[in-house]
Amino acid sequence: MPRMRVFYEDWQMECCGTPFAVGDEVSWKLVAYDAEAVREGRGYGAEAWVENHGGPDEATVGRVWAIDLVHQEYLAHTDQRAEAVGTCPKWFESQEPGRDPGAHRIRRTRGALVTLDVPDGTPPQPGDHG
Repeated sequence: MPRMRVFYEDWQMECCGTPFAVGDEVSWKLVAYDAEAVREGRGYGAEAWVENHGGPDEATVGRVWAIDLVHQEYLAHTDQRAEAVGTCPKWFESQEPGRDPGAHRIRRTRGALVTLDVPDGTPPQPGDHG
Protein backbone atom coordinates (compact mmCIF):
# COMPACT_ATOMS: atom_id res chain seq x y z
CA MET A 1 0.00 0.00 0.00
CA PRO A 2 1.40 3.46 -0.88
CA ARG A 3 2.52 5.78 1.90
CA MET A 4 2.30 9.53 2.22
CA ARG A 5 3.59 12.05 4.78
CA VAL A 6 1.10 14.40 6.43
CA PHE A 7 1.79 17.30 8.81
CA TYR A 8 -0.68 17.66 11.70
CA GLU A 9 -0.12 21.10 13.23
CA ASP A 10 -0.19 21.45 17.01
CA TRP A 11 -3.03 23.97 17.02
CA GLN A 12 -5.19 21.80 14.73
CA MET A 13 -4.87 18.91 17.19
CA GLU A 14 -5.37 21.09 20.28
CA CYS A 15 -8.44 22.78 18.83
CA CYS A 16 -10.37 20.02 17.13
CA GLY A 17 -8.26 16.87 16.80
CA THR A 18 -8.55 13.41 18.27
CA PRO A 19 -5.33 11.77 19.50
CA PHE A 20 -4.23 8.75 17.46
CA ALA A 21 -1.57 6.05 17.63
CA VAL A 22 0.54 3.97 15.26
CA GLY A 23 -1.74 1.32 13.75
CA ASP A 24 -4.93 3.40 14.03
CA GLU A 25 -7.15 3.97 11.01
CA VAL A 26 -7.82 7.70 10.58
CA SER A 27 -10.06 9.77 8.33
CA TRP A 28 -8.70 13.29 7.78
CA LYS A 29 -9.43 16.17 5.44
CA LEU A 30 -6.06 16.72 3.74
CA VAL A 31 -4.82 19.70 1.73
CA ALA A 32 -1.74 19.30 -0.45
CA TYR A 33 1.17 21.71 -0.10
CA ASP A 34 1.69 23.73 -3.27
CA ALA A 35 5.10 24.17 -4.90
CA GLU A 36 5.74 27.51 -3.15
CA ALA A 37 5.03 26.03 0.28
CA VAL A 38 7.40 23.16 -0.44
CA ARG A 39 10.15 25.62 -1.53
CA GLU A 40 9.63 27.58 1.70
CA GLY A 41 10.03 24.40 3.75
CA ARG A 42 6.49 24.37 5.14
CA GLY A 43 5.23 20.97 6.18
CA TYR A 44 8.64 19.58 7.12
CA GLY A 45 8.71 17.32 4.06
CA ALA A 46 5.03 16.36 4.15
CA GLU A 47 2.89 16.17 1.01
CA ALA A 48 -0.25 17.50 2.71
CA TRP A 49 -1.58 18.86 5.99
CA VAL A 50 -4.63 18.05 8.11
CA GLU A 51 -7.32 20.74 7.86
CA ASN A 52 -9.92 20.57 10.65
CA HIS A 53 -11.59 23.88 9.74
CA GLY A 54 -13.19 23.47 6.34
CA GLY A 55 -10.92 22.03 3.71
CA PRO A 56 -12.06 19.45 1.15
CA ASP A 57 -15.48 17.86 1.45
CA GLU A 58 -14.11 14.32 1.38
CA ALA A 59 -11.68 12.86 3.86
CA THR A 60 -8.70 10.64 3.13
CA VAL A 61 -8.74 7.35 5.02
CA GLY A 62 -5.44 5.74 5.95
CA ARG A 63 -3.63 3.72 8.60
CA VAL A 64 -0.98 5.45 10.73
CA TRP A 65 2.40 3.86 9.99
CA ALA A 66 4.66 6.25 11.96
CA ILE A 67 4.51 9.46 14.01
CA ASP A 68 7.43 11.89 14.42
CA LEU A 69 7.02 15.00 16.58
CA VAL A 70 8.35 18.22 15.07
CA HIS A 71 10.03 20.64 17.49
CA GLN A 72 11.13 24.25 17.23
CA GLU A 73 13.83 25.68 19.47
CA TYR A 74 14.49 29.34 20.02
CA LEU A 75 16.18 31.68 22.44
CA ALA A 76 13.97 34.01 24.50
CA HIS A 77 15.03 36.95 26.62
CA THR A 78 13.08 37.62 29.80
CA ASP A 79 11.73 41.14 30.01
CA GLN A 80 9.69 41.90 33.13
CA ARG A 81 8.18 45.01 31.58
CA ALA A 82 4.64 44.93 30.27
CA GLU A 83 4.09 45.41 26.56
CA ALA A 84 1.47 47.90 25.42
CA VAL A 85 -0.67 46.86 22.45
CA GLY A 86 -3.61 48.42 20.64
CA THR A 87 -5.54 45.18 20.20
CA CYS A 88 -5.70 42.11 22.41
CA PRO A 89 -4.56 38.98 20.54
CA LYS A 90 -6.80 35.94 20.27
CA TRP A 91 -3.92 33.48 20.92
CA PHE A 92 -1.24 33.87 23.57
CA GLU A 93 2.07 32.07 24.00
CA SER A 94 1.54 29.09 26.28
CA GLN A 95 5.13 28.59 27.37
CA GLU A 96 6.89 31.12 29.54
CA PRO A 97 10.66 31.45 29.81
CA GLY A 98 12.25 31.44 33.25
CA ARG A 99 11.77 34.44 35.49
CA ASP A 100 15.49 35.17 35.83
CA PRO A 101 16.80 37.96 33.58
CA GLY A 102 18.72 36.89 30.52
CA ALA A 103 18.41 34.39 27.72
CA HIS A 104 16.44 31.15 28.03
CA ARG A 105 16.22 28.34 25.48
CA ILE A 106 12.64 27.27 24.72
CA ARG A 107 11.62 24.11 22.88
CA ARG A 108 8.10 23.88 21.52
CA THR A 109 6.36 21.03 19.72
CA ARG A 110 4.95 22.37 16.42
CA GLY A 111 3.00 19.26 15.44
CA ALA A 112 3.37 15.70 14.19
CA LEU A 113 4.76 14.44 10.91
CA VAL A 114 2.62 11.36 10.23
CA THR A 115 3.28 8.60 7.72
CA LEU A 116 0.01 7.10 6.45
CA ASP A 117 -0.69 3.96 4.47
CA VAL A 118 -3.35 5.13 2.01
CA PRO A 119 -5.33 3.11 -0.53
CA ASP A 120 -4.50 5.19 -3.62
CA GLY A 121 -1.45 7.12 -2.37
CA THR A 122 -2.62 10.37 -3.94
CA PRO A 123 -3.11 13.36 -1.64
CA PRO A 124 -5.63 15.99 -2.68
CA GLN A 125 -4.09 18.64 -4.92
CA PRO A 126 -4.36 22.39 -4.40
CA GLY A 127 -7.64 23.50 -5.92
CA ASP A 128 -9.26 20.05 -5.80
CA HIS A 129 -12.87 20.06 -4.72
CA GLY A 130 -14.44 17.05 -3.00
